[in-house]
Amino acid sequence: MQRITKEFITKCKQKLSLPKPWDNIVIFLLNILLTIPVFIIVHQNIVNPNWQLPIDRIVLFIAILVAFQLILRLLKTIIIICIFFYFVFLFYGTVFGSYSFYRVYDDYRSMMYTMGDNPYPQDIIVSKLLPFPNKTKVIRAIDYQNPKVRNFALSATTKHFNDIKKIKGYSYYRTTIQCFAVFKEIKKRWNYVNDPQGNNYIAYASESLQHFSGDCDDHSILMAAGIKSVGGIPRLIQTNEHIYPEMLIGNKRDLQNVMFLIKKVLFVEESKGRQINYHIDERGQVWLNLDYTANFPGGKFMSEEILGELTLNN
Repeated sequence: MQRITKEFITKCKQKLSLPKPWDNIVIFLLNILLTIPVFIIVHQNIVNPNWQLPIDRIVLFIAILVAFQLILRLLKTIIIICIFFYFVFLFYGTVFGSYSFYRVYDDYRSMMYTMGDNPYPQDIIVSKLLPFPNKTKVIRAIDYQNPKVRNFALSATTKHFNDIKKIKGYSYYRTTIQCFAVFKEIKKRWNYVNDPQGNNYIAYASESLQHFSGDCDDHSILMAAGIKSVGGIPRLIQTNEHIYPEMLIGNKRDLQNVMFLIKKVLFVEESKGRQINYHIDERGQVWLNLDYTANFPGGKFMSEEILGELTLNN
């Protein structure tokens, strides 16, 4: 009986094994397919020293590659089962919206871009802030549910990047792209005008739509209302004699993908040779600068001194 069992196991191994040299070729290819997503996940969850040459990431990639090579060689007698479960995992992710085939490619592409062309963004933790001035008036002025504001935002999304957000792979960042469309339309039409002498006039977003004119707080209120009306999460940052808007784009993995979108897809000419500027709050969430001082999201901060912030997340 024991002999029959051993023979059966041996036959199963032979059937599930690949003939030489195909076993080594398949092991190498499967190694690459496993190493890339694991490397991306580890890369996104450990501290990045932002060295000029990403030696730490190269060493990390090689270490993961070698580890998987050793594991797969030990499992080469059941390599077909390994391949089957790998593709079942990615197929499940593709169908049910988690980590799909395309997300592996998309994350890898964005990661390689940010490693190869690091814009050295300003990474500032925002904490211990002062109360936001005129908070009640400002919140009331951000009338994102006003039909005029909503219609304006919808119009902006049909004018800008409407085709891009339909392309496979970019649908995950549809809301972000639509918020960028709102930014582009306001930036294109905004005319800076000072408040009356001695009076800090706070205009409603629906009011600013009439002439697209006003000072920095009027611009910030309109930008926040437009972004909020299409599903984004904005906030206002107060500095010394200046207010500007930011929008939440997610975590550091999302930052890599959004940076790629800005520099290589949506604002290629506007952002060429420029840094992408953002803040990271105490929860590790990334907020992108949307001030009117730049022609692309993530432009240079007019002032780095942060005195207060007002988030609209409900």
